[in-house]
Amino acid sequence: MKVWALIPARAGSKSIIGKNMAPLDGRPLMEYGILAAKASGCFDRICCSTDGTEIADLANSLGVGVDHRPSVLAGDEVPVSEVAKEWLSRQPTPPEIVALIQPTSPFLLPDHIKQSLTVLEQNNQSKTVQTICPVPHNCHAWNQREVENGLVNFRFREERTEAYNKQRKPILYKFGNLVAARVNVLMEGHSFFEPPSEGVEITAPYDFDVDTESDLVLAEALMVGGVIRLPHIQGLSEAEK
Repeated sequence: MKVWALIPARAGSKSIIGKNMAPLDGRPLMEYGILAAKASGCFDRICCSTDGTEIADLANSLGVGVDHRPSVLAGDEVPVSEVAKEWLSRQPTPPEIVALIQPTSPFLLPDHIKQSLTVLEQNNQSKTVQTICPVPHNCHAWNQREVENGLVNFRFREERTEAYNKQRKPILYKFGNLVAARVNVLMEGHSFFEPPSEGVEITAPYDFDVDTESDLVLAEALMVGGVIRLPHIQGLSEAEK
C-alpha cells in the first residue's frame, strides 16, 4: 500500500508560544517526529501542513515537503481530520493510508510506526489504528473527581465503591503517540479514530505529550536522565559531534 505521513504544525499556540519550534535537548520539538518518520522507512511521502514560515523552513531543511495550509484551516478549533481531508483532496493520486506525525509527541519511535502500519495493513476490516498506553491508577476514570460549590465528589461513585483498588478496576487506556487512517475513511467525513480502530500498546513515558512549558522541562529531564531512549536521534547526535 502507498502510505503517506502528515505533520500538522500550526504556527499559533496558546499554551507555549511557537510550541512546535520550542527547543528540546537542542532540537526543535517538531524535529523529533520528523526524524522518527524518516527512520521508520514506512512512508512514500512525508508532508508538513503549516501556516508558519519558520516551520516550513525547518521541514524543508529536513527533506520534508510543505503544504501551506489555507488560513481558514489554521484555527485552533479546526479538526485535524478536516486539514488532512482538504490536503488529500488536492492530490492527483492520494495514498491508501495516511498517518499523523504529531509534533507534540517527541518520543515516537520508528518501531511504533512500523508496528501500527503493519497492523492496519494486515487487518482489512479496520479503518484506523492508534497507539495506546495504560492509564495510571490515580488517573483512572473511576478515581476522577468533580467539584460543585467547593465540594468534591467521585464522578463515578458507584463504580469507585465497587472497585476501590486497582486490582478491581478494568484496565483503561489513553492515546499514545500515533494514529493512522485509511484515506477513503477520511474522505467519507470520518475522523482519524473511526472504529473499528486497532490498538497498538506502547509503554510510558513514550506516550508523553508536550503541551505546557513544564512539559518541556519534564521531557528534557526524561531524556537527560536516560529514561527515554531514542536510538534514531542519539545516533544522529553522535554523528553531529
